[in-house]
Amino acid sequence: MDIKSTSQPLLERPEDENLGTVANIAYGFQHVLTMYGGIIAVPLIVGQAAGLVPAEIGLLIAASLFVGGLATLLQTLGLPFFGCQLPLVQGVSFASVATIVAIVTAGGGLPSVFGAVIAASVLGLLITPVFSMIIKFFPPLVTGAVITTIGLTLMPVAARWSMGGNSNKPDFGSMTNIGLAAFTLALVLLLSKLGSAAISRLSILLAMVIGTFAAWAVGMVDFSGLMTGPIFAFPTPIYFGMPTFEIAAIISMFIVVLVILVETSADILAVGDIIDTEIDSRRLGDGLRADMISSIVAPFFGSFTQSAFAQNVGLVAVTNVKSRFVVAAAGIILVTLGLLPIMGRVIATVPTAVLGGAGIVLFGTVAASGIRTLAQVSYENNMNLIIVATSIGFGMLPIAAPAFYDQFPDWFATIFHSGISSTAIMAILLNLLFNHLKIGNSDQQSVFVAGTEIRTVRSDIIVDLNEGDYFVEGKLFDCDGQEVPVEPEQRQVAHH
Repeated sequence: MDIKSTSQPLLERPEDENLGTVANIAYGFQHVLTMYGGIIAVPLIVGQAAGLVPAEIGLLIAASLFVGGLATLLQTLGLPFFGCQLPLVQGVSFASVATIVAIVTAGGGLPSVFGAVIAASVLGLLITPVFSMIIKFFPPLVTGAVITTIGLTLMPVAARWSMGGNSNKPDFGSMTNIGLAAFTLALVLLLSKLGSAAISRLSILLAMVIGTFAAWAVGMVDFSGLMTGPIFAFPTPIYFGMPTFEIAAIISMFIVVLVILVETSADILAVGDIIDTEIDSRRLGDGLRADMISSIVAPFFGSFTQSAFAQNVGLVAVTNVKSRFVVAAAGIILVTLGLLPIMGRVIATVPTAVLGGAGIVLFGTVAASGIRTLAQVSYENNMNLIIVATSIGFGMLPIAAPAFYDQFPDWFATIFHSGISSTAIMAILLNLLFNHLKIGNSDQQSVFVAGTEIRTVRSDIIVDLNEGDYFVEGKLFDCDGQEVPVEPEQRQVAHH
């Protein structure tokens, strides 16, 4: 295994800690539970749009689990030039759903989707050197805004999960679902408070298990279907036909790939900040290449574009388990689930509301981590405050109003409909405009700069004051309410 060099000595990298087989599997299983709902959502949606029967949709799900596991192993363990060796879980990118459904419904079918993914990912692989060089444009000002937005954009997902996940079901938003989510959230907080470090770190997993059995006790979970279907099945290569390559589909998918590259860059930098390890341009490039090569291979097994899962970045922040070998164990579990459909059926029994309760903590922690990063930024006598405000506000537009970009050109809507990529693009551009391109900057402070100044008072003034002295309308009074005469030279200073 080739370890990429950074300025940190190898043994001092926090991600290289190996917690042992048992701990790796336990924490890895927690990662799988966290992202399972997200990784199966794409094949479910695409399969339904393509008119597949349930058995064929099951093949898409198995393929997504299998490829996601392989991609996770590549990202965490690494090969020369591929894999950033960070605790990042890989899986089917949700950013591609709208484009995939559009290609399918336009008559191209799944072969056209697979061909578009392959071609667009090859183009993405070719341009990764450009993306790996942008790391110098990701100071804490930019990464903090992006990390905060990652957490905020995931909160609607937690809300939908807490309400039941499927808005077409009659119990969506019921007090039963929300109550189960609240119960799971309370368990996470309670287990996190316990004195045992092991229990605290496994709080998400334990809360999900307890929440699932609580739901079973009240009739919300049915285990009867676990033995329905095959126990072992290997994803069949080219099951849905040979990929076909159509120019329009490839162009649309390439825009998605650009979004994925931006989001994965943000996730790599975010997890590097959370575990306090250095990310250089070479390491970022290795991570992006792993994304793209995984996306190239995925269609041959019946899966789609791959990217890092932001919700698992939140899990790293919550548990403080920084080891990449934990996430590698999650990759092995995902591969196993792809080969053992019965295991996938076991995990699928976890109610969506349980995932929602845990997601509130996970996604909120991502946002909190971004706020912590933004606290490192200097806001004195510069435009950093307006950069952060505009970037996060811009990223929240498609979250607050999902139809905001409906009237825009498709290529524009595809890029900016993601709050994460919107914030990243805006933060990078504004940082370049105000902090790198000095030409044209006004020497007159704007209201934003003036508002960031810290007020100071000269020490010689403090010395002359007694305890209890106070100012009212420019006049100085002592503790007894008697006005203290102020010499003209000092009055000018005191007044301002």
